[in-house]
Amino acid sequence: MTHAIGVGVIGLGFMGRTHVRAYAAAAAAGNSNRLVAVCDQNPERFRGEGARGNFEGEDEGPLFDPESTELLSDPGALLALEAVELVSICTPTDSHVDLAIRALEAGKHVLVEKPVATSSAEAERLAAAARASDRVCMPAMCIRFWPGWSWLKGAVEQETYGKVTSAVFRRLAAPPAWSPDFYANTERTGGALFDLHVHDADFVRHLFGPPDAVRSTGTLHHLTTFYRYANGPAHVVVEGGWDHTDGFAFEMNYTVIFEHATADFRLGRDPALEITTKGERREVRDVLATTGYDEEVRHLLQVIRGDAELAATCDEAVGLTRMLEEERESLEG
Repeated sequence: MTHAIGVGVIGLGFMGRTHVRAYAAAAAAGNSNRLVAVCDQNPERFRGEGARGNFEGEDEGPLFDPESTELLSDPGALLALEAVELVSICTPTDSHVDLAIRALEAGKHVLVEKPVATSSAEAERLAAAARASDRVCMPAMCIRFWPGWSWLKGAVEQETYGKVTSAVFRRLAAPPAWSPDFYANTERTGGALFDLHVHDADFVRHLFGPPDAVRSTGTLHHLTTFYRYANGPAHVVVEGGWDHTDGFAFEMNYTVIFEHATADFRLGRDPALEITTKGERREVRDVLATTGYDEEVRHLLQVIRGDAELAATCDEAVGLTRMLEEERESLEG
């Protein structure tokens, strides 16, 4: 496949606009694709302008040319377009599975935003459809691709600094400034547990595999989970919450202790990643040339072209959702 892969984006909220930017950045970097169509029920978003968000700052618009992009309000109309080969599903969580399955049945490759679903039964329904399809369906587990975090995955696998003895991850924010009514409805979002903490919960599994047990304390909007491994690190902890006061700056960080070094990542610090080794020698690495959103889109385009193996699967999303259900039960118990 050498032509520009035709892309459609369903949902032009904060994440939909993020996907549009990521596809444009991928094309500029040589990962050939073109935005064929966008779909949203709010016609104001067809102007392609950005809007304020409290996680990554303020979008810069315009994001696309309304004159050269099909502007649709019906997802079915977008899925019917032959020129659309890959669809990003960036709609509210409770619509992800149905839309992703419709896209697969229409013969499209799919990138579906996280969380895939707030129940493992729904996540399994999509995984079954993905297994039965000859199309690629990838959950948007962007932290796996985030520079500094992908570095950590390699360091753990290769035991660059020995084995991990402790891993602590934190992701903290004020309530999302976009779609406040939606995010206030925990029945639809699953709270910060499913919509924010999900990133680090997935990365724990990505690094160390499924834990033997989980124990959570807090609420759906701010929790700390302890992951127990019989044959892994003795100390694995994730804190996630979006109950901070408006104006609180988003935090995304980790501190991972190896046998021979400590790796510390702080979003917004320069450099973001610092590595302290024995002898008090500190290595610093500039790792934030791109974002996880950019890298996941580039990876998926490479998979579709046959140049890479899929690094995040719907089956993994099922396992993750089951674990989050266990964490929710721990909170309630």
